[in-house]
Amino acid sequence: MSSIQSRIVRYGELRPCKTAFIDAHTPGSDQKENFTIVGGGVSESPDQHVHITDKIGFNIGAAGQPPKCRNSLHSHTTAEVFFVAKGRWRFFWGRYGDAGEFIAEEGDIFNIPTGIFRGFENVGQDYGMIMSILGGDDAGGGVTWAPQVIEDAQAHGLMLGNNGVLYDSKKGEELPHNVQPMPLLSEEELKAYPEVPVSDVIGHYVARYWDLMALSSKAPAAVIGENALIKDKPGFDVDFLSRGSAMTQMVQADRPVVLMPASGHWRIVIEDVEVTLSSGDTAVVMPGESYSAAPSMTGEAGLYRITATDDPAGATWTGA
Repeated sequence: MSSIQSRIVRYGELRPCKTAFIDAHTPGSDQKENFTIVGGGVSESPDQHVHITDKIGFNIGAAGQPPKCRNSLHSHTTAEVFFVAKGRWRFFWGRYGDAGEFIAEEGDIFNIPTGIFRGFENVGQDYGMIMSILGGDDAGGGVTWAPQVIEDAQAHGLMLGNNGVLYDSKKGEELPHNVQPMPLLSEEELKAYPEVPVSDVIGHYVARYWDLMALSSKAPAAVIGENALIKDKPGFDVDFLSRGSAMTQMVQADRPVVLMPASGHWRIVIEDVEVTLSSGDTAVVMPGESYSAAPSMTGEAGLYRITATDDPAGATWTGA
């Protein structure tokens, strides 16, 4: 198990990968940066830096993009949860990205249903950042690209092998002799990817920051979980703490916990290590370690806490 200090990653220390995905050369998507904070992530590039390699049952990552930069349509077989750390973002979904969309502001969280094509775009004025929680230790095993994304990428020199690895013809790379191109989904296979109405998405999979601030005034607000605001069992629970529900006393973790401030400054204590974290920073608490989390300054303060569960990573759970 890595040291406590090595499990604290600050926003300003994040190391981006600009070649993480198949659309890295495609105009409109070629300025995006991918960050893998905890676990292997979903990057298709050997250039991806992983900050914390401990396996905790889920992955933590981030995407940074300048204005008007978009992440192309793809699907996941395990959870993909985003909350906005910086800026304003448009999320869209469907076979061609036109089944629905909504705008997420800072602190808002979105548990994207598995098995639908989704993408996102920075619609703010400045460089923006969204933090991600991905289901399972091997989150990269469940990513599927919409056919047009693979075709566009190939036109700009990037090929995706059926081994999940990217090859860049602009660098003189070719597919190895034992690797075939990633096959495109057939029209028949595409019928299995639903076009979910906006009302379903906003009604069941989105939680707004200011609602969570109100709900957490006396106790942590359950955001994602079997009995939470967003009902799902993705292999982790998410709750939200604010000043009135801060953890001022040390508590022992019985399973991995990740602390990610959404606003304000938080004094995090893990065993004998004390740090002050703010939005974009991440701290991992391992089982058996004691920790506390409370605002270190006056003013607005919100924090997401992600806790591993025994539920297997898989398709979105709807309570059925």
